[in-house]
Amino acid sequence: MLSVIIPSYKDPFLHKTVQSILDNALGDIEIIIVMDGYWTDVIQDPRVRVVHLGQNRGMRRAINAGVSVSRGKYLMRTDEHCMFAQGFDTAITDVIKDDEIMTATRYFLDPVKWEVMDLKPYVYEKLKIREGKFEGQKWESREKRTEMVDETMAMQGSFWVMTRSWWDKVIGELQVEGYGPLIQDSTEMIFKTWKAGGRLMVNKNTWYAHKHVSFTRTHQNGTKENPAKNAEGYAYALSLWGDYYRDVICPKWKI
Repeated sequence: MLSVIIPSYKDPFLHKTVQSILDNALGDIEIIIVMDGYWTDVIQDPRVRVVHLGQNRGMRRAINAGVSVSRGKYLMRTDEHCMFAQGFDTAITDVIKDDEIMTATRYFLDPVKWEVMDLKPYVYEKLKIREGKFEGQKWESREKRTEMVDETMAMQGSFWVMTRSWWDKVIGELQVEGYGPLIQDSTEMIFKTWKAGGRLMVNKNTWYAHKHVSFTRTHQNGTKENPAKNAEGYAYALSLWGDYYRDVICPKWKI
């Protein structure tokens, strides 16, 4: 079974995201919506479960809460404004190894029309330090590679899959202390995975589409409400992983 964790906070596209997952999954799934301090109606389907956090706790705690009640051999996390390809689930679970985190080709979603935009997708991402923080950058020079399941350096945290055993052994839980409740979750997981001898992979046999940044956010995930707190989180991630990135990862990738 694939357990799909959706941390949710007042997003109007939650229902369409859930329906896209239900319509396009080919394998055995459960969807766990973690309502982060609010209530809304959900699609009535035996594959959909709800966890309610009594107050707004932030994305990291919401993901941890969803994982804690999940029952699947595989874990997936997605944002609540995403569309998925037919068979996205089995395309990944059929090939993912125990020591991998896997994402997919990322297109851009027009959430109003609920259709994929005619823009070049993200396939590979390079992990860089920019303006005092880790971030992924489009890595077009690597796109000439023909491997359909291939290693990459960075991902947007909006969609990933791993085995539950890897989460339990390596990730443990997303840390709130230092990082804060909202940011750098993909950075934390990637570095933990590298330190444990694992890999971050992109699966080009399938895709998802994430809401394009040009569309208005329903909330800022703390970005505008508390920018100083997020700045502390970026600085913490850099202090924790910066030396390892420069001394180990950059030479490995010849960055």
